[in-house]
Amino acid sequence: MEQTLIILKPDCMERRLYGTVLARFEAAGFDIQACKLTRLTPGQLREHYAHVADKPFYPDIETFMSSRPVIIAVLSGQNVIARVRELLGPTNSKLAPKGTIRGDFGTEMMRNVCHASDSPDAAAAEIKRFFNATEVF
Repeated sequence: MEQTLIILKPDCMERRLYGTVLARFEAAGFDIQACKLTRLTPGQLREHYAHVADKPFYPDIETFMSSRPVIIAVLSGQNVIARVRELLGPTNSKLAPKGTIRGDFGTEMMRNVCHASDSPDAAAAEIKRFFNATEVF
């Protein structure tokens, strides 16, 4: 079984789409192994977005991602990383086809409803970043 981390972003929370999005993952056969509501700190965000932290647009990401509490979860299942990313659609919601989560609910590049790990290494690092070992079942 593979694991991935998802973050239901502030736009998802503000629009009360979290139940709908989680239901789509559940309908796809994924199990939730950890789940919590939290507000992301500047330190967590700088670590999570380290690959773009030096870019001029990073402050906008930090402001957006810390604007309200988010839901962070660990999903598991066969080929869960690729399948979750397929369910989400492209990062840019404007390019995401209808029927995908981002195509149905996203509005732009940053306001794209959900983050998902993009590789097994990223998933392992992200899960460790947001959960301690006793929180993942």
